[in-house]
Amino acid sequence: MKHFSIPILSILLHLLTLTTSAQRHMEYLDRGVVAIPNDKGQVFISWRLLGNDPEDIAFNLYRTVNNKTTLLNKTPLRTVTNFTDATANTKEVNLYTVKTVLHNKETAGSKPYTLKANAPVYLSIPLQTPEGYTPNDASVGDVDGDGVYEIILHQVGLGKDNSHAGFTTAPVIQCYKMDGSLLWTINLGKNIREGAHYTQFMVYDFDGDGKAELAMKTADGSIDGKGRVIGDSTKDWRNSEGYILAGPEYLTMFDGLTGEALSTVNFNPPRHPDTITPTVQQLKDLWGDGRGNRMDRFLGGVAYLDGRTPSLIMSRGYYTRTTLAAWNFVNKQLQPVWFFDSEDGTPGNKAYGGQGNHSLTIADVDGDGKDEIVYGAMTIDDNGKGLYTTGLGHGDALHVTDHDPERPGLEVFDIQERFDDAGASFRDARTGEVIWKKASVKAGEDGEGPGRGLALNIDPRYPGSECWVAGAGIYGLFDAKGNKIANRTPPCNMGIYWDGDLLSEILNSTQVSKWDYNNERIIPLLNTRQYNCAHNNGTKSTPALVADLFGDWREEVIYRTADNKELRIFTTSIPTKHRIYTLMHNPQYRLSIAWQNVAYNQPPHVDYYLDEAAPLPKQPNIKIIHPVK
Repeated sequence: MKHFSIPILSILLHLLTLTTSAQRHMEYLDRGVVAIPNDKGQVFISWRLLGNDPEDIAFNLYRTVNNKTTLLNKTPLRTVTNFTDATANTKEVNLYTVKTVLHNKETAGSKPYTLKANAPVYLSIPLQTPEGYTPNDASVGDVDGDGVYEIILHQVGLGKDNSHAGFTTAPVIQCYKMDGSLLWTINLGKNIREGAHYTQFMVYDFDGDGKAELAMKTADGSIDGKGRVIGDSTKDWRNSEGYILAGPEYLTMFDGLTGEALSTVNFNPPRHPDTITPTVQQLKDLWGDGRGNRMDRFLGGVAYLDGRTPSLIMSRGYYTRTTLAAWNFVNKQLQPVWFFDSEDGTPGNKAYGGQGNHSLTIADVDGDGKDEIVYGAMTIDDNGKGLYTTGLGHGDALHVTDHDPERPGLEVFDIQERFDDAGASFRDARTGEVIWKKASVKAGEDGEGPGRGLALNIDPRYPGSECWVAGAGIYGLFDAKGNKIANRTPPCNMGIYWDGDLLSEILNSTQVSKWDYNNERIIPLLNTRQYNCAHNNGTKSTPALVADLFGDWREEVIYRTADNKELRIFTTSIPTKHRIYTLMHNPQYRLSIAWQNVAYNQPPHVDYYLDEAAPLPKQPNIKIIHPVK
């Protein structure tokens, strides 16, 4: 394995940011204890190292069976946050409790985790799926402030892409506790079209009360979790082809615990500034077509624009006209912060049109402690002004992290739906400088260029992320310098931290795999299909969510069952020697979970480089917000 040094400049810049920037307000999380049987009949237990834990914190692990409690570790656990209980009887009910140890004194204990007798290798959440619907994308937030995530789930009936005519069913959003309790259901109504590009639901604690809210685009006839109607329920704005090209448009912030609509404002921008019933020609003039294919392309995110508190980001358009709006949620009211429009006549803004992807990323690309919006081939600064545009145009996939540890700052791996010298590109996230690019080649009459691209650290022989593309003549695996290092590639979809090392694993369809870099093949580690699970989103082949939901720093993955009656959460039972604070307390990663459901789901990324040859990440510069009682 090659060893390499991290540039001193990069370390100094990171330390400078930690000392000069404001502390980001992050959610309170409990210890997140989880226990799961492994394939040897043992029990694997793991728990969170929190982002604000003292560096010298240690842990004791207790097992309780039939009211008899046993300390499982001989000495406090100081280097790991996982343990394999080889003496457990999995045919009995086992309760596991983690207690912290500071200065050789045992202090607070976690809530006990109950492992039921003969428990399966997954956690089960029973669903109340409406007839004709299918569980789809999910997000998480702590809606009641107890330190445990709830799941916010998009239930999908009949959907249509913007480019296809036809009527759809109403989008339905539900909130479940981890025990399967249904807290509320929101029905967005017939005037919100169902499809990947219409409903981007943002779940986050927007007002700093320690409890998560939910923000979505709404319309006449949307019904909140209390059964109250937004707008005019008698209106039907669908045209004869099923498109919704007229009528009022709203943005609503909902209470995360009850689903109640707290604040509803006009969505910005509207389809047309002067009328809610624009003509086809008016839409063409503003957006480039008259049937909503370019107009109704929505993205969403959450960003710390001031470096301290979160703001809601909602956008419209990326093929032609591109608009982004930032909102704060203060005193239970949505308040505008800034608005960016590529076509408003501001000098330089026009170059930002047509650069967006089917997703976005939120990251502090310039190291000032405030977030930017990486919007495909261009980036918007924290103040709502253009930071830079590459002009490379629209694409699907987008990945931002410290892909190249030998360069200071973050990098962007992006793909473009085009056939030219920039089918894939690797750029400096701060300046937009294109460091290297790969040409895409058209074969036959059909195709739009590369449809997928992925960048993960999967080969320890080369520093940084490995990058690859699906199709369009860009063959092989490339290192962070753009050098081809393998002819074959893994599936080009999602990633997950699953086994014990610091490399990423491959997540595709229902399977978790390891990249065998010596033989250029994948080695299956888990296939959830054998547990009756199914993937979502057709050829995109994605789970409901991949995120660090509980346990140690490795990630969990949520799938629906094939009968749509259940969500199943899979967590690893493989030990790891590494002790890393929960990924959910890394601000960029946490924001990645908020936007993961947006359009074409992309995997989350942290803002540091994780590798066996690099130092482990230091504590984040965060302030934990405890719930207001």
